[in-house]
Amino acid sequence: MRTWVRNTPAAIYLLVVLAFIYLPVVVLVLFSFQDGPLPVPPFNGPSLHWYEKMFGNERLIASLINSVVVAILSAVVTTFLGFLAAYGMARRTPRFAGGIRFSLMAPLTVSYLIIGIGLLITLNIVGISKSLFAVGIGHVVINLPLCFAIIYSQFGDHTRNIDDAARDLGASDFQTLLHVIAHVMKPSLFASFCLSATLSWDEFIIAFLLSRFDVTLPVIIFEMLRSGLTPEVNAAGTLVFAISVTTVIAAAITVSALTSGRKK
Repeated sequence: MRTWVRNTPAAIYLLVVLAFIYLPVVVLVLFSFQDGPLPVPPFNGPSLHWYEKMFGNERLIASLINSVVVAILSAVVTTFLGFLAAYGMARRTPRFAGGIRFSLMAPLTVSYLIIGIGLLITLNIVGISKSLFAVGIGHVVINLPLCFAIIYSQFGDHTRNIDDAARDLGASDFQTLLHVIAHVMKPSLFASFCLSATLSWDEFIIAFLLSRFDVTLPVIIFEMLRSGLTPEVNAAGTLVFAISVTTVIAAAITVSALTSGRKK
């Protein structure tokens, strides 16, 4: 009885925190099944009418495909560059290693708005117009620090020993990097890829600033919001949320399996 009384405040606090975090998402998903024209109480449904309308919106579907393509390609490039940077820092400690690490991580402290404006000016100077390609470059810039941090944190003495052993056995630099180090680092590489893809998938500010005619799904949702809040917006938001959560769960399961297999 005393234990229950003592734990009650902690349980209430936990429930309040969870409600604060997840209640907006629950409301978003719930009213995406609204049968009426507005996503407000009372709830009338459930109905798939707004999902049918969403999937019948050709521009929205095109933006969905754009988001998937940008997310996957930018994640591949980000993971590749992050891996090379982390390997170089771990294999040979440069003279100014601290400064280099700071430079790689510094974008995390800068607002996406500032980065987006800077990229917009820079890309315009070098002749790259606003496009999905420019959005992909922007997503590589903002996601590279996190990918580098994840991959670099997994390098240690064991990877350096494996690297040296492979070279002693006659492996070239390329063979060592591709067949030995990359194999050992598979969990962190996959985690970096999934994180980068997830962040790119629902990123809005960079995509809004650097795109023009071909836009991503978050930009389309923003445009829909400007004309009024409807359950179709809720349905689109639910789709974004569902894909993000699915990607994170799949990444967690896969990384856990890869890590367990490596330990065995």
